Amino acid sequence: MAFDAVLLLSFGGPEGPDDVMPFLRNVVRGRPVPPERLDQVAAHYHLFGGVSPINAANRALREAISSALLTRGRSLPVYWGNRNWHPLLTDTVRAMRDDGVRRAAAFVTSAYSSYSSCRQYLDDIDTARAAVGPGGPEIVKLRPYFNHPGFVRPLAAGLRAARLEAGPDAPVLMTAHSIPVAQAATCRYELELAEAARLVAADAGEPDGSWQLVYQSRSGPPGQPWLGPDIDDAIGALSDTVRSVVVVPLGFVSGHMEVVFDLDRQAAATADKRGMKMVRSATPGSHPDFAVMVAQLVEEMEDAGPAISLGSLGPAPCPCHPGCCPGPLHSRG
Repeated sequence: MAFDAVLLLSFGGPEGPDDVMPFLRNVVRGRPVPPERLDQVAAHYHLFGGVSPINAANRALREAISSALLTRGRSLPVYWGNRNWHPLLTDTVRAMRDDGVRRAAAFVTSAYSSYSSCRQYLDDIDTARAAVGPGGPEIVKLRPYFNHPGFVRPLAAGLRAARLEAGPDAPVLMTAHSIPVAQAATCRYELELAEAARLVAADAGEPDGSWQLVYQSRSGPPGQPWLGPDIDDAIGALSDTVRSVVVVPLGFVSGHMEVVFDLDRQAAATADKRGMKMVRSATPGSHPDFAVMVAQLVEEMEDAGPAISLGSLGPAPCPCHPGCCPGPLHSRG
């Protein structure tokens, strides 16, 4: 069955200083996060004028997706809705209903399978549709795309460019957002990250042993095990002979705060203390191949195009398996 719209579904971010704390309260709603932790994270946003770079990235991606669809002969409106800040998903779904949209393909700005990057977005869609009520559009989430060439190749191009700047001997750290170990045991997050890292390295011509998968941006109680090693620890463990290091934001499609602060400032400062230059490669952003990938995923869901993937894992299941990527309450064991 054909789609009559595309929904760009993302995390959201503040657009100015007054938005920062309300946005962060939306992010942590329902969780017992200490106020001092919110103040600490808010300070990161205020370093950038209270504006998250994810918003400009999503505006550019929205335009790129529209252009890619038109190039392939598809004149579909592309809507944008967020989990945590304006344009909020419920408001977007209501606008879609009012515009007469009946069936939309949802493209989520996260390439992997985990609770926060997959299942929670499915729950967000259900909540928004219930809030809008009768007449709301059917919304079908497109599959995870960690091994799609439209995701892998822009990352590999970024790695090749960073390699030229960092030099032939620089080690490569491919980094993604950490999640609790108990949660990782209930989904394919680690498996998909490892495959994406291998595919990006191979496409960029990196030899085996030249790269390492690491994690970043962990939060939560200190005693709770999270995936590691942490990127700052990994940089600290590099040999004293290393003079530059390449960091690939494997887990991010654009310049989130976790990229511009946790990597460009914090990890770069860790490298600088070791006498190293950190070179961070580009995210897919609004790269033409990435936008075309979205159009291909839409066509795939309409049975009008092949399920494209690289490597040995094949396309991710779509729709997701029942019970996949359960929430935190179900992953504590």
